[in-house]
Amino acid sequence: MRIRFLPPAVSAGILAGLLAATAAIPTEPGVPSTLEELGQRLFFDTNLSANRTQACATCHDPARGFADPRGAASIGDDGHSIGDRNAPTATYAMFSPDFHRREDGMWVGGQFLDGRAATLEDQAGGPPLNPIEMALPDRETAVARLAENRDYVAAFETLFGEGVLDDPEAGYAAMTRAIAAFERTEEFASFDSRYDRYLRGEVEFTNEEELGRLLFFSEQFTNCNQCHQLSRSAIDPQETFTNYEFHNIGVPENTDLRARNGVETADLGLLAHPGVDDPAAAGRFRTPTLRNVAVTGPYMHNGVFEDLRTVVLFYNVYNTQNDARLINPETGEPFGPPEVAENISMEELTHGPALDDQRIDAIVAFLRTLTDRRYEYLLDET
Repeated sequence: MRIRFLPPAVSAGILAGLLAATAAIPTEPGVPSTLEELGQRLFFDTNLSANRTQACATCHDPARGFADPRGAASIGDDGHSIGDRNAPTATYAMFSPDFHRREDGMWVGGQFLDGRAATLEDQAGGPPLNPIEMALPDRETAVARLAENRDYVAAFETLFGEGVLDDPEAGYAAMTRAIAAFERTEEFASFDSRYDRYLRGEVEFTNEEELGRLLFFSEQFTNCNQCHQLSRSAIDPQETFTNYEFHNIGVPENTDLRARNGVETADLGLLAHPGVDDPAAAGRFRTPTLRNVAVTGPYMHNGVFEDLRTVVLFYNVYNTQNDARLINPETGEPFGPPEVAENISMEELTHGPALDDQRIDAIVAFLRTLTDRRYEYLLDET
């Protein structure tokens, strides 16, 4: 067998990236001593799926920005079921506020793309019982799986009280608390991207990256920060690049995905939330973070776009007068019609002028700087 050696600089960079990206994977046996350590073990435990093939980490891969790069939607534990939405990155998810309605009537926050999980704990409890995801039939089965592991039993009793796993409701709630605790650690929010290092004066941006930064935060030349800026200051070191609001931006149906999963009805987004019955919510999805966006494609709630530049071109559709700009470069055909044509956030989408190639490329270059340091090696693949 021939072994191909990479140049030292390249191999060292890839090795460093791989080591950093897999740092979250638990390696030490024994009884977890903290809530976070227990949650880490649970996050990677395939026994929490019906056929013992999938864990949280299967669709939120720590080596791929805690997202799922395998396609527009994830394959279920049975090996053939497929969902209708793209698995969003779990990085920086901890900063989403609890799902609520503001005084101005705007729904904000929560987890999942439709906000149906109010908190990280609620979100952690969803996939194990979802019939096309991890597919456990009930909480009793989930807690019985936990009780098979002696280390878990000891950890749960220490952290939550003796006999907690004897009660399916209490045991399941404890499990979700532990997973959420792990998701609130620095593993999911390192704030060490080139952008963060730029703010700290540790690196300089290229001219293209700096143009992209200026355009992104501009109130005059783009609409990016209408939804993807949380803080008032453009140099806030804790910026998560989302205001957590729900918007319909007219994303077209992913017909390829629908041909595979057999879904025929429109995805109503926020209106699918069991606590929301306002027709004006149809087609609205929670604005995602842009941190790690360059390495967590495919894009949009249904994974309809493969390339980040295509996403920026799609936004440009609302402002351009150039027919050539209406073409999706991934298909060679015009961008498809909105899956839900009502309730489109036209005020936000039409803010600012059309963009030329230089400005589109600059915005993409800036978005790439939002990649956490440990995932920067993945930028070579995009």
